[in-house]
Parts: sequence; structure tokens; C-alpha cells
Amino acid sequence: MTSESEAARILREYQRRAEAIPAGFYDLDKPANYFAHCGVARRAIALLARHGLLPLEDRKIADIGCGSGNWLLEFMQWGAKPENLFGVDLNSARIEQARQRVPGAAFETGDASVLPLADASIDLACQFTAFSSVLDAAMKQAMATEILRVVRPGGAVLWYDLRVGNPANPAVRAIGLDELRRLFPGCSFDAERTTLAPPIARAVVPHSWILASLLERIRALRSHYLVLIGKPA
Repeated sequence: MTSESEAARILREYQRRAEAIPAGFYDLDKPANYFAHCGVARRAIALLARHGLLPLEDRKIADIGCGSGNWLLEFMQWGAKPENLFGVDLNSARIEQARQRVPGAAFETGDASVLPLADASIDLACQFTAFSSVLDAAMKQAMATEILRVVRPGGAVLWYDLRVGNPANPAVRAIGLDELRRLFPGCSFDAERTTLAPPIARAVVPHSWILASLLERIRALRSHYLVLIGKPA
């Protein structure tokens, strides 16, 4: 499968989801979504601090599969400057939303197998559940190779994605740590399980944030990996 045909398949799947899933289902005004977002943000800050990547004020950051810019806005709250931010996404409508929400940042519509960025020009690349939507192994490897190309030596990739599959959705595929090491050879990995499994979170969080936090301490109930992938200096 070529990257063009895989990209077309992903776009069709996005359209199917848009038609099948109620509007706003993943918005942050939903308690379970906000609970998950806060948990990932807190742990991501700790990871970045542990590896000397904070403050973000002068860091150049690329978000792969940026959607409408939620995480780029989050990075700005952590001190990043909009002129140092770049986002790419297959969905042109989401890119237009991101441009409106994050003025001053640079955005491109396209897939991440060919990034319009110079070699070693990015301090921190990130991806939040973009790779799990890619089923073609060759395209996943091309995306990972491009990300490593644009990240400077000593820079890093902030990775957040499914560690377990969703039986109800064959259009996404979990990515384990062994596959992650194959995608980013020669890199260092600081990985942790995170995020209370969404079906549980949607049932519990609206009634008790405290109970959801306690359940999230059970490693088997965490559905994602958060990983800081370090490119050798």
C-alpha cells in the first residue's frame, strides 16, 4: 500500500467517524475527556522536566496529527511561543480550525511521511494518537523516519498512543513498546502506562473524579502509553 492510498483510507475513516460519532463526543467539556487530558498533561510536564526539556519558551515544537490544535494551545500555556509551533494533519478542516485557534503558528495539510521541515530543525516533536490510526506498516515507518529526521540531535519525541486495541474499532491498532523501538531505532525510551480506559472513565468520572483517580492507579486499567523518545546527541 502506498502512503497516498493509506492516507486516503484514513481520511475516509475520519469521515465515517464524523458521521457515526455524536458531535462534540471528544471535546474537553466532557468530564471523562477533561480527566484524561489533565492526566496526560501532568505526566507530560513531569517527563519533559525530567529530561531537561523545560522551559518551552525557546523550543521549536512540531505536532504530528495536530487536529484542531488542542495540544499546541496546551504547549503555549506551558510557555511555548506560537511562532515556534508547527502542526500537520490530514484533515484540512481541522487545520483551518487550528490556524484560527493558534494564530502565529505554522500549519500544513498533509501526511507525516513527508514533512516540510528542515533536517534537525525541531527540538520537540509530538504525536497524540495519530500513529494508531495508521494500519500500513510502511507508512508508520516512513512517518517515524521523518520525525527523527527533523528532530535535532539531543531533541525528543513526546508520544501518546494506545497500548491496547479497541475491539469495537478495527480501524485503530495499538502500538507496543517493541514496535515503538523498531520505529525509532537507536533512541532512548522513558515510558509509562497512563489514562484510565475510556469506557471506564466515561462511566465513573461524571460521578467521582476521586474514584476515577484511584482506578487509574491500577496499571491494568491504563489504556495508553506516554513515552519520551530521546534522539541521541
